[in-house]
Amino acid sequence: MQIILHNEWLGLLRSKWLVTILLLFGIALTLVTWLSTLQNKQQAAAQIAAQKHIRNQWDSMKPTNPHSAAHYGSYAFKPINALSSLDAGVLAVTGNVIRLEGHGQNEAAYTEAAQSVHLSKFGKLLPAVLLQYLLPLWLLFLSFSSYTSEKKHQRIKLLVIQGTPLGKLLLAKIISIWSIGLLLLLLSTVTQLVSIPTQYNADVLNRLLLLYTGYGLYYFIIIAFTIWVSVVAKTNTAALAFTVAAWVLWTIFLPQIIGNAVEKTAPLPTRIAFQKAMEEDRSKGIDGHNPAGDRQKELEKATLAKYGVDSLAALPINFDGIVMQADEEYGNTVWDKHFGQLYKQLQVQKNTYQLSGFINPFASLQGVSMGAAGTDMVHHVHFLKEAENYRRVFIKTLNDKHAFGGSKTGDWDWKPQANFFSSIKDFSYQTPSYRSFWKNYWIDIALLTLWAAVLALTILFTAKRVSIV
Repeated sequence: MQIILHNEWLGLLRSKWLVTILLLFGIALTLVTWLSTLQNKQQAAAQIAAQKHIRNQWDSMKPTNPHSAAHYGSYAFKPINALSSLDAGVLAVTGNVIRLEGHGQNEAAYTEAAQSVHLSKFGKLLPAVLLQYLLPLWLLFLSFSSYTSEKKHQRIKLLVIQGTPLGKLLLAKIISIWSIGLLLLLLSTVTQLVSIPTQYNADVLNRLLLLYTGYGLYYFIIIAFTIWVSVVAKTNTAALAFTVAAWVLWTIFLPQIIGNAVEKTAPLPTRIAFQKAMEEDRSKGIDGHNPAGDRQKELEKATLAKYGVDSLAALPINFDGIVMQADEEYGNTVWDKHFGQLYKQLQVQKNTYQLSGFINPFASLQGVSMGAAGTDMVHHVHFLKEAENYRRVFIKTLNDKHAFGGSKTGDWDWKPQANFFSSIKDFSYQTPSYRSFWKNYWIDIALLTLWAAVLALTILFTAKRVSIV
């Protein structure tokens, strides 16, 4: 087997056009990866500067009413992921900054797509575009010509007659071409490591390993499938047409068709309908600016009984702050209800789409790529939940100060010292560990492995029954 592999590699290296394309592709991949990491660093630096500016404004705030400070609010910044320069995933359309304020929850804003002048369907030219689309297509053509040229000049027949098992020869061809794909993939990951070494830790390195594994399995699938078709097809033209058609189906048509089908079977509410439903539920609770109704009366009655007084003026605390926090807690219940249902539906869509990996390995590759890079919807939802949890603590701290800080009911001019605001901790987000990848994407790795194993066994099975002589 080693001798066969050695001869295959020598044969590939003797081809000037192959070496030329390999060099050009390597240069392009290195350049695109480097430029992506450079842009990533610039975005990260801009975000850090903006975050410091917002925090400085908050720390230098003059004495003001806590409720006014709640409306002034703050911001939650989603850190720029070290691997988002490889695969941006959903980041271009989800936004990475959330305004945190009282009486409501805001959506993530400042999406990359909204600020970009690039109108390409693929967006920015990231390494993932080359690694998911162009490199597999090149490996497909390389695999096809590797076998058909041998078949055309009848070298396959000569090798088989001399005692070389066809199965070993086919596997050697697969491995030799696969090594080219793995080499280019390694070139991209090494460039990524060299470009921003200070951002890497054990978690990021493990994520890179997952990325490498996913792409490596997909390249093996592409190469093995192409060579198998070349073996069983009656003509070279038919083999090439079939493999190219399969690539187009996998990468373009099936993702769109299955994606639309998933949206139909597990639809999400429209933004207008979703917001209307939340506003309707929210309006049924206590209005923080105009407390009235049964809920307000029950809260007032319970508060007076707790402190043993018969009027709001006799309370030793500020009832307005109590009302504000009660309004927040009801709003939190509404948020949990509607966003909880929304996140469950997104999970259903994701799980359903993942099953398409049984017929489309490209779907599994996309899941592995975004999941390992930390740029998928799962990571984004985690950020949204953490930002909302912080917002609740942030606003409750202000409302509690308003209620129990020393003011009385109706005293809207009361202001705590400025050092109170600076004592509130800033939002700090920690990306989930790479271990969370297995919970959400083990099926994608399993399906890619299954595809690779089935194709390898199919190659060996076909080799025993196809007639070359």
